Amino acid sequence: MKESLINKLNKLKNSFFIKENLNKNFKLIYLKISELIFLKKVFLGKPLIIGLAGGQGSGKTTFAHFLKLILENKYDLKTAVVSIDDIYKTKKERIKISKKINKLFLTRGVPGTHDVKFLNIFFKMLKNNKVNKFYSIPKFDKSIDDRLPKSKWHHLKKNIDIFILEGWCVGARPEKNIDNLKKPINKLELIEDKNCKWRFNVNHQLKTDYKELFSFIDLMIYLKVPNFNKVLAWRGLQEKKLAYSKKNMSQNKMKIMTESQIKRFIMFYERITKKMLIDMPNFADIIVPISSNHQPKKIILN
Repeated sequence: MKESLINKLNKLKNSFFIKENLNKNFKLIYLKISELIFLKKVFLGKPLIIGLAGGQGSGKTTFAHFLKLILENKYDLKTAVVSIDDIYKTKKERIKISKKINKLFLTRGVPGTHDVKFLNIFFKMLKNNKVNKFYSIPKFDKSIDDRLPKSKWHHLKKNIDIFILEGWCVGARPEKNIDNLKKPINKLELIEDKNCKWRFNVNHQLKTDYKELFSFIDLMIYLKVPNFNKVLAWRGLQEKKLAYSKKNMSQNKMKIMTESQIKRFIMFYERITKKMLIDMPNFADIIVPISSNHQPKKIILN
């Protein structure tokens, strides 16, 4: 293995997601999954799209970048990592949707707030080996709650071998039982979505545009958190890290959420996150259970 890979991995040791047992996890999980991706790439002989999902705070971003480092340095595969969070619709577009359907769509996050059609077009090009030039993908700035100008987008290399799409709802499936949708599962749905229009529209998005998007995925990886309560706890940890970085970076304009704001924010994600905890272990290609102390424990292959 190239020495440069070891050096790069060592730089990530201080990540809150990977604090210890790096060597054990590296061999048992990251190297094994990277090997599976490499073998699938050899078998299919075309660019691969990898889906990586997990509840908020599960460590998707760090996990994706570990895979990228291994795939590029060990297997010489050009790998791009993009979060579905970067593909949010512009604030202007979300304001328009919120006025038309429900004000809850002003808050980014749920299906219906992403520019899925943009990704669908790109994935079609990628699958047909037509991305033979540099390509730009949007980048979202959460501090301004809007998309950055094109000059600051992700500028992908041409002839990509592996594209990793990571995000909390990547691979999510719609609710088939309409009666389940009608029953509010938290105060947000009970008070701010009394007519169920928000829930129904989110579910419709999963049935249509998002279904098409996720159909492009060649290999689905799911980081399975212990339970939904951990999502709340780990999302709070992320805010604390943001608060700490804000103290040390005068240019950091990110707004830090209070505990009550975090609880409300997580309610937007609760229904789909809980359903994914039940669904994903049944159809994801690779499941990685995450321990209570935030460590990947093993891999389960379907």
